[in-house]
Amino acid sequence: MSAEGQQRFQTLHELVKAAKLRLNANIWDYLVGGTETETTLLRNRAALDALAFRPRVLRDVSNVDSTATFLGQRKIRLPVALAPVGSLDSFEPGGAATAGRAAAAFGVPIIVSSVTEPGLEASAAATGDGPKVFQLYVRGDGAFIDDHVRRAVDAGYDAFAITVDTAHYSRRERDIAKRFVKHWRARSEGMNYQAALNWSDIARFREKHPAVTLVLKGIGCAEDAEIAVQHGVQVVYVSNHGGRQLDHGRGSLAVLPEVVQAVGGKARVWMDGGISRGTDLVKAVTLGAELVGIGRLYCYGLAAAGEHGVMRVLELLEDEVQTCLGLLGATSFAAVERRQLHPAEPVVKPHVHSAFPLLAELERGY
Repeated sequence: MSAEGQQRFQTLHELVKAAKLRLNANIWDYLVGGTETETTLLRNRAALDALAFRPRVLRDVSNVDSTATFLGQRKIRLPVALAPVGSLDSFEPGGAATAGRAAAAFGVPIIVSSVTEPGLEASAAATGDGPKVFQLYVRGDGAFIDDHVRRAVDAGYDAFAITVDTAHYSRRERDIAKRFVKHWRARSEGMNYQAALNWSDIARFREKHPAVTLVLKGIGCAEDAEIAVQHGVQVVYVSNHGGRQLDHGRGSLAVLPEVVQAVGGKARVWMDGGISRGTDLVKAVTLGAELVGIGRLYCYGLAAAGEHGVMRVLELLEDEVQTCLGLLGATSFAAVERRQLHPAEPVVKPHVHSAFPLLAELERGY
């Protein structure tokens, strides 16, 4: 990012504020809201805040390496992916193409949603040879799935994700109360196929596409993680859809340890849910996540300043991660010990923006 852009955005919460100023109220509520009481959304933050650090000192941390590997093959700059978000073009006209260029330039993967523009092929092309995953909402039969797999492979995606926590569309009351019908929601068809999706479909996928790396996104318990492994799923993705599907669910970080244990090293484990700071990322990786998705966080950057805004989010996140690792006495993620996480009472009331305590002061103007 340019020096001017770096000067403009020196903290993550400044990007949040800029995004709010640029978006209309309906799209802002779509971005920050959850389902019904928004309890699951709040528990994502509460789970992250319920762990404190036990730092170690007098270790040489003059060089901190915050890189990771993607699917065990490619080096990436952080163990982070831009999570799939519907209608990214609502935040910036280029949508997934803009976000994908930023991800590739920085050096992390993007997971492209099947309900965002500019579509599967154009979004892939924008990333060049950058790492990428295609995520599908099932809106048709087996032939529909097969067609998307073929197209994703031809477009150069490294893996194929199926979202499994959207059997029914949730009641997002911020939208309902305003009578706001999202344009991508109004034109969607075939949602009954998602409701009918079951383990036999996953078995069929594995038999039909044995060479394709399959990700199941939306796993919320150990039992389903075990079944996924039994079906040959290579990546189990812990997610509650950012608190936007089932209300009164658990926070993703609270779910992560049981899923890691259930998988037992037989599949990779990814997760998302409320990740807003570098400290959040360190906690998730320490608990066993190989890759951590950020959703709302990069959307703030996209809305605030397009490709450069997404880049700035990632730069600031990297800076926070390296500071956190160094102050924990660790030179890498692998050097952080599980016992360096300690149960603690949260000190901040959970909120979608509770990770940014200065945001309220910025809005007041200090």
